Amino acid sequence: MYFLYTLLILVFFVLVSPYFLYQAIRYKKYIGTLGQRLGYLPVSFNLDGDDSIWIHAVSVGEVLTARAIAAEFKSRYPRLRLFLSTTTIAGQQVARRDVQGVDATFYFPFDLGFIVNRTLRLVRPRLFIMMETEIWPNLLRACRRRGVRTMVINGRISARSYPRYRLVRPLFRQVLADIDRFCVQGDETRRRLIDLGVDPSRIIVTGSLKFDSLHVPARSPHGRVLRFFRVPPDRPVIIAGSTLKGEEEVVLRAFARVRRADLRPLLVLAPRHPERFAEVERLVAESGLSVARRTELPIDADPASDVVVLDTIGELAQLYQIATVVFVGGSLVDAGGHNILEPAIFGRPILFGPHMQNFAEIADAFVGGGAAVQVRSAAELETAMPSLLADERKRTALGAAARSIVEANRGAREKTLAAVNDVLPPSSVRPSGPVRPFRIVH
Repeated sequence: MYFLYTLLILVFFVLVSPYFLYQAIRYKKYIGTLGQRLGYLPVSFNLDGDDSIWIHAVSVGEVLTARAIAAEFKSRYPRLRLFLSTTTIAGQQVARRDVQGVDATFYFPFDLGFIVNRTLRLVRPRLFIMMETEIWPNLLRACRRRGVRTMVINGRISARSYPRYRLVRPLFRQVLADIDRFCVQGDETRRRLIDLGVDPSRIIVTGSLKFDSLHVPARSPHGRVLRFFRVPPDRPVIIAGSTLKGEEEVVLRAFARVRRADLRPLLVLAPRHPERFAEVERLVAESGLSVARRTELPIDADPASDVVVLDTIGELAQLYQIATVVFVGGSLVDAGGHNILEPAIFGRPILFGPHMQNFAEIADAFVGGGAAVQVRSAAELETAMPSLLADERKRTALGAAARSIVEANRGAREKTLAAVNDVLPPSSVRPSGPVRPFRIVH
């Protein structure tokens, strides 16, 4: 089974290598990260060979979720180093800037036996933690052979992924057996894991760490990104966050309807993928609207353009606090949706489309609790956005309900940390690394 899996990976690399080469040439992606993805980390990474806890978070969303537990590890396991890996460049940038207590970050290695073993020799984890849905057979097998404990935290199996896992259930059961503990977001994921062959005693429903990873900031005019958006109180601000190809056109049509009310609204478009910044900017210009990039805005001024393209990483979450209405992208196209909790913590009224499979339980709770509006099509969004902007009472009710749901669902952090303690008791951790001789310097 592992031989076939490895062979498929190699075939996949051969097939997609032209794409990666194009990305490297066109967008300068992957060039500086290849060494780490092959398991070659800097000499200074873990110079003394200390044991560690290794957390893997794919991209920005998982990295921000990891904040809920990362800092606590340093106080509970002072003898272990804490390392955080990511797959994406954007995730790496946020990890370096926003996650406290991490000793070092690096790019996740390709899941080939000789590469993951090289990485494990350098990282020396006592515990390997995967955030959400990351399952890597060769790495997990290598961890088992080395006696490294393994966990999935904030786990979920989406309705889209579940049928694919079931197709290879006999093989996948063997992979899942290498994971010591699953901390999952809800009962549906627990049921799916049991159906895939996981022993129920190894599964704990903790709830979603995304609720606990959110800060509850007071509205402040002094945040760095807010200094570029000195918007007067009577100017509506529409933020379309984490949009994907095919969604910006719909948002622009909805925005055109809003502009007919002569409110001089501001639209902030935040494409999910940085390589699309220029494409989205051209799209706005071709629609006849004035457009500027966030990096071009003057400080301490109201943006003069109709539309701002947010061409930065890590500023969207803070920017939500000035929104009048928020549309969360990845939901009009069949991509599974994106995180709706970041605008919810500010009590913002939220719109999203029909495709929220990746956040199904949270989306259902928000819609059922009167905390968000889910549209079924592009045409509905074009109608719902101007309607919501015209109804202040409804916006207020939606925002208050959204904030209440966030507060009511906190608590996954303590349950998760308790599960970690069971898998790796702090009392079991002993000093690690080689004993280095010292010399007296005169």
